[in-house]
Amino acid sequence: MNSIIENDYRCERKFVTDILDPHRVISLVKQHPGAFITPFPPRYINNIYLDTKNMVYYHENISGAKDRRKARIRWYGDLFGNIEGPILEFKIKNGFVGTKEHYDFPPFCLGGNFDINYFKQKINVSNMADSVKYYLRDLDPVLVNRYYRIYYITADKRFRLTIDQKLSYYNIRPHGNNFKHSYSDHNDVIVEIKYDKDLDHLTGRISNYFPFTLTKSSKYVQGIESVYI
Repeated sequence: MNSIIENDYRCERKFVTDILDPHRVISLVKQHPGAFITPFPPRYINNIYLDTKNMVYYHENISGAKDRRKARIRWYGDLFGNIEGPILEFKIKNGFVGTKEHYDFPPFCLGGNFDINYFKQKINVSNMADSVKYYLRDLDPVLVNRYYRIYYITADKRFRLTIDQKLSYYNIRPHGNNFKHSYSDHNDVIVEIKYDKDLDHLTGRISNYFPFTLTKSSKYVQGIESVYI
């Protein structure tokens, strides 16, 4: 089983706008003096978020806990059907800085047969380390999330920027999922700036150019509150 643990913490700053459309946001990025370039083509990102039965991760986020984490399974391309090469990701945050742990997750099928029992079976027969399986025993799939991401990086490669749009969310029942209970948000555009924490004193040179307000935005929280509450 392959695993990646990112020991270096990086900063992440999020900005959300529902006033400017994606084309205007892209135009602002292209006009930025940081000379942003596109390192690779845009793509759809899909996630299954995991949480405890008491929704600890969700409550840590909305309470503003300084130390918090998210657990999700991520893949690219089609949302439903046979999923090859998914990645289990633990996102660990401390204020504005964070790091990630990545693990290969076994292929699975997202469709009518996907439920908690199916998810647990996939974990049990996987090649993941016992320590990871042990941690996952207390987590259940609670939300499916999908969005379209465009990638940018400054010419000096010190700052990365992403633009997320076309967000959609689906709830996950313990059994009998048809994924018809969903919510789509085509108004919000989420801009995120990512950089090494030793560059934090320079972030104003990037962010101050944009007419956005820094916000505490969480797709996971928005999704839970859109399809459950």
